[in-house]
Amino acid sequence: MMQISDSYNQKKSLFNAMNRFLGAVNDMDQTVMVPSLLRDVPLDDCAELRALRRAAADNAAPAYFRDGDMYGSYVLLKSIRNDIEWGVLQGERPGGTGGRPGGTGVELVEEEEEEEEEDLEKQFHFHLSGLHAVLSKLTRKANTLTNRYKEEIGIRGCGH
Repeated sequence: MMQISDSYNQKKSLFNAMNRFLGAVNDMDQTVMVPSLLRDVPLDDCAELRALRRAAADNAAPAYFRDGDMYGSYVLLKSIRNDIEWGVLQGERPGGTGGRPGGTGVELVEEEEEEEEEDLEKQFHFHLSGLHAVLSKLTRKANTLTNRYKEEIGIRGCGH
């Protein structure tokens, strides 16, 4: 028999957060039949939109990720879903793990790796917490986009 605290902890698990996100994006994808209708339609959540724009600009994302319309969010959410389902290739990441020409800085890299190994548990918890928070925000964004699309095409009262 599962205890209440176990049930609460399961709701906070990364696995469940990813499943909620994937479910929200799949629902969004099934609902949005004509993605081009999302172009030039602003999102309501301005604070999240500004954060998304900053993150996209910082990572030199393609223009459709930087746009402040629902279409940019739609494409971004689908792209993140694909990254979760299929993985991210090392060469595609911003600041990928390419080697330095001529071996410059090898000693510095080895020293940093030794320091990082000492704090792996702390790093893990930091990134796990951050990933969980980001997935929760992205899930809300996917749900918001789905509901806004329904409003735009005139389907009201089709709550989640």
